[in-house]
Amino acid sequence: SITHTSHFGTLNYQYIYSTVSSPFLGTILPYIAESIPTRTLHYTTIPQHKSHSSSFENHSIHMTMKLITALSLASLAVTTNAFSLANTRPAFTSSSTQLHHAGMGGSTSTVAPTGFIDKELRGAAMRLHTRSQSPKEGKIEDKPKPKEPHVPTHADYLKFLVDSQHVYASFEQIIQMDSLAPEMTPFCDTGLERSEKLEDDIAFITSTYSVDRPEVGEFGKAYASHLQSIASKGKDHIPELMCHYYNYYFAHTAGGRMIGKRMASLLLEKKTLEFYKWDGDINVIKKEVKESIEDMAEKWSREEKDMCVEATMDAFRGGGGINAYLSGGGS
Repeated sequence: SITHTSHFGTLNYQYIYSTVSSPFLGTILPYIAESIPTRTLHYTTIPQHKSHSSSFENHSIHMTMKLITALSLASLAVTTNAFSLANTRPAFTSSSTQLHHAGMGGSTSTVAPTGFIDKELRGAAMRLHTRSQSPKEGKIEDKPKPKEPHVPTHADYLKFLVDSQHVYASFEQIIQMDSLAPEMTPFCDTGLERSEKLEDDIAFITSTYSVDRPEVGEFGKAYASHLQSIASKGKDHIPELMCHYYNYYFAHTAGGRMIGKRMASLLLEKKTLEFYKWDGDINVIKKEVKESIEDMAEKWSREEKDMCVEATMDAFRGGGGINAYLSGGGS
């Protein structure tokens, strides 16, 4: 059958396996093309109380949905060294956990893009898609698909949440640094903050499913340390920092939410975690934050804009390592 990679996992015209087997993600981050056709699909789920080798519980449910191309953040780790983890990062294929890109403040319409985000940041991310994910803009060669998809466990999900919480807490601490004020002040208390909500979710999973809370893993430590290193260089490196902020936060508001839905269905009896809820209209929050980024970018020199855009691969690697927990990496 014809297969298609999406944030739901390995998807084809007969089946959608209920596992984020493919990276956030998405990362950070796929482009939702307006021209992608609508298909009627069947799907098969793997119940949480059965192993992958067990018989599937079949649901002959017709679903009409768009086939969505996806970028595997984790797969990018294969092609480029990532911080201090170059020799420990496992090999991932293009079917690893994914994150959306189209919903990150960029535009998919045929109207000419305006502003720094639509004209430059989004383009940098699109070039990191594979050719099959985005035939017109993708520049990365496709990786072979895994023979057997990984079925995430509660322990996998907790590793992902704990590392995510560590990175979000680092972002929140950096944004409030006196040495980066007043430039970073608009990004304090925007409503996108996630560290407290993640703390609640981690406590819920450990108590409800009797799973021990893991220590922050290598991927989370490495990415947080990298962000701290950028921040320590002062205001001259704010453009670089903002690339990470944009990709990490906005990816979660799009494809990250789809990952949350799949994990809820697979592991949490469809409970939506606080990580995937915002106080207020998330579209309004994103719009306001995007405007703050655009206001900042208007004052940047060409060199500063280039610094921001050139940090895109770094941002993908950081998010990809954490998302790899959901596809069996970093265990």
